[in-house]
Amino acid sequence: MSEMLMKKIFPAILLILLVLSGFVAKESLRTVPNDSFGKGELLKYKVHYGPINAAEAVIDISPNLHRINDRLTYKATVYGKTNSSFDIFVKVRDTWQSYIDTAAILPHRSFRNIEEGSYRKRETVDFNHFTNTAQVEMKKKNRDKKQSTHKIPHGAQDIVSGFYYLRTLDYDRFKVGDKFTIKGFFDEETFDMVVTYQGRETVSTKAGSFRAIKLVPKMPKNKLFRGEDAITVYLSDDKNKVPVMIAAEMFVGSVKVDLYEHKNLRHKPALVAQK
Repeated sequence: MSEMLMKKIFPAILLILLVLSGFVAKESLRTVPNDSFGKGELLKYKVHYGPINAAEAVIDISPNLHRINDRLTYKATVYGKTNSSFDIFVKVRDTWQSYIDTAAILPHRSFRNIEEGSYRKRETVDFNHFTNTAQVEMKKKNRDKKQSTHKIPHGAQDIVSGFYYLRTLDYDRFKVGDKFTIKGFFDEETFDMVVTYQGRETVSTKAGSFRAIKLVPKMPKNKLFRGEDAITVYLSDDKNKVPVMIAAEMFVGSVKVDLYEHKNLRHKPALVAQK
């Protein structure tokens, strides 16, 4: 075989191997069974600060799928705003967004636009779950854009995708007191969110009464929440596993996030009949 021929064949073989390894890599993401949510889902919440109806939040999934990193994704968006009567204390207009892999339930891109009082922050995070890295582009008020690259743990969630991932788990296999860990990346830092399953109970919301799965995520020491068990999340104990209520004990008082409207759920919600 001539030297010239070898020079042509060897690069061709390398190219084929690279292409094949690329295909293998694309198939290496996990597959998470999901029968709980889908396109077009809409959830609306009231946010109560003590007895005061302080804010509203809307969580929706776009009716169309989007392609990020050559993968199909759900576009999930959380909008939060204080009511006009509460704006005099602090005006909040926040948007959180995540493009969530439809098969792996992992984020490929997340976006935050934070407007809280005079504070402003815009952030985009691009996740690469094959190299376990995250590219962050951030801009705060009156500052230049800042770009950085971070190592992330395998299977890292952002905040929005983490809530959707919780909805895919089979809670029938847990016993009261069982714990599980979700790997995450938020605010340029990685974290381990340890969640404790605390059984089932009935909760009343403006959307009706639900038999609910009770989860308590362990909070790190911070200046907002009172203790490591300050937050309790309730998911509807049906096929949808919708977050129907979130209760939080903060140093400045109690906050409750209460579902009041839902549309386009994948399954009929299992409401508890009122006596």
